[in-house]
Amino acid sequence: MKLSTKGRYGLMAMFQLALDYGQGPISLKYIAEKQELSENYLEQLFSNLRRDGLLNSVRGAQGGYMLSRAPKEITVGQVLRSLEGNLAPADCLLHDNDCNKEEGCATKQVMLRIKQGIDSVVDSITLGDMVEDSLDISQI
Repeated sequence: MKLSTKGRYGLMAMFQLALDYGQGPISLKYIAEKQELSENYLEQLFSNLRRDGLLNSVRGAQGGYMLSRAPKEITVGQVLRSLEGNLAPADCLLHDNDCNKEEGCATKQVMLRIKQGIDSVVDSITLGDMVEDSLDISQI
């Protein structure tokens, strides 16, 4: 599985919001500067994250974005699925797939186990864990 820039940049932006959690709305410009990302691109990503209930936005001069829940309550998996869609390593694992080789397919079970492994990892890591890990690294 290879993440697109959507997933990587979105996760970086959500990490920044987790670092600044509890400080009120954070401007898109600030997030873009801190993470060295395009402000316009983040705006596109944030519309998905907001739609999926991971972000709240506040309009106005003191407006910006903030996490909808505490960093410990938002998983990396939720962020990635919001931006990337299903994390299946092969199309044959998607519900709307019409594979004519599904019966007796030797690789489908392998792909399923890979998907389960990916899901298990990304769903076990929260934004709060990412913040804690970054603080541990900065103290070395």
